[in-house]
Amino acid sequence: MKTNFENLGKRLKEDCSRLSMFKQQLAKAIGKSEDSEQPEVIGPEEVIEQPKVIDQEEVMEQREDIGQEEAMEQLGVTNKAEVVDQPEVIKKAEPMERRKAIDKADFNEQPETISKLKAGEKPAAMAGQAMRPSFKANVETPPFLSYITFNRMGLTARSLKSILDTTEDFEMHIIDSNSRDDTWEYLQSVDDSRIKSKTRLALNSGPVFALNKNLAKRKKDQYYFTVDSDVVIKTKDWITRFMKVFNEFPEVGLLGVQRTPPYIPIYPQVITRSRNGATYLELKNGYVDVLLDFVHGCCMGMRPELIEKIGYWSEETCYGDGELSPRIVNFTEFKAGFMSDQDRMPLIDIDMTQEITCEECIARAWCKLNKDSDTCFNIHMGRYKNAPFAKKSKWKYLQFFKDLEEGKRTVYCASVFDPISIATHDYNKEWAKENMEFYIENSNEKVNILE
Repeated sequence: MKTNFENLGKRLKEDCSRLSMFKQQLAKAIGKSEDSEQPEVIGPEEVIEQPKVIDQEEVMEQREDIGQEEAMEQLGVTNKAEVVDQPEVIKKAEPMERRKAIDKADFNEQPETISKLKAGEKPAAMAGQAMRPSFKANVETPPFLSYITFNRMGLTARSLKSILDTTEDFEMHIIDSNSRDDTWEYLQSVDDSRIKSKTRLALNSGPVFALNKNLAKRKKDQYYFTVDSDVVIKTKDWITRFMKVFNEFPEVGLLGVQRTPPYIPIYPQVITRSRNGATYLELKNGYVDVLLDFVHGCCMGMRPELIEKIGYWSEETCYGDGELSPRIVNFTEFKAGFMSDQDRMPLIDIDMTQEITCEECIARAWCKLNKDSDTCFNIHMGRYKNAPFAKKSKWKYLQFFKDLEEGKRTVYCASVFDPISIATHDYNKEWAKENMEFYIENSNEKVNILE
């Protein structure tokens, strides 16, 4: 343990040295002397003039992959967490209604406390803004495919098989968020040249932090796709279909596939857009705190010009899909929408079955669970904490959009996995720390966050 902290301290000093160099480059780029005082990262209630976002291509090339330990250390979590190993046989999760665990209706019980923007109306904070990317997306570069797993080895196996049983080209990066079944062991057996990395996190710190860890690896000109581990993709040319819409509609920044049963595939208000044989359904409003008025992230793609504008998923709210679409639609010039036709029929066929039998599992040879007391689904459901987190932290989500509407912050969200983004943009470290600690305390075997 001591050696690990010594190594971590050494890496942290090196990171601080690099960050100091980057800050000096930034100060020089925005017209300040190297000796001038740098602005501190502030909370969302304070208002300061934001520095210009400079071309970061050079520093992006120098940036090393930030590990989970380093990220937790930056938020003040790492050396305060004690992980207690548990026996291999895991206590069976208490029964719960699956619908309550997966239904996002539970996230929206409180009334909205901020004003809604009318369709097509843009807040004063973005008046005069236009899409001026500092680069052009390279359609020849294989897209980045992010894939996050958390238990449910049976669903992960069938999902991965469906993705890899295609000729589509992509660069896949897999993160296992500390699964406690045999998911990680199974992942070691999966071999495909399109898989560029496999990472197992020591702790599950929530889906947003895992997504951002992968997003920080993306090349600047790469399209970014993410597929959930419970999604089986039946359409073989699914990326090609995404790219057809992206290429025909340069104003579209985000596209997603509508969910399928057991989720109810309810569309929010949408507008059919068709051009030269390409069709998608544009999200009309993207209202804040309105049930299902966003594009789901179960199978989703983003263009790189949008990512340059908005940065990362918000670690300050950790509201995932629910904050991404409203942020794009209301605070940028980009559009978001569904990969569906004018009749609301999905252009990409997916299956989101939430549970299978052990006999149906193609990875059962790797399973060592005592199935009389545990299955990979019981383990997952006992540690799936998105719904209680959303209820607990909804006030941050509402305050975040209130600050955006009032011009107290920019639309760009920084990430702890990208120190340059934090040095050049607003980042509420305390909020992010609280969010990470919630998942560490509730989605792992047993973790004590010491005072």
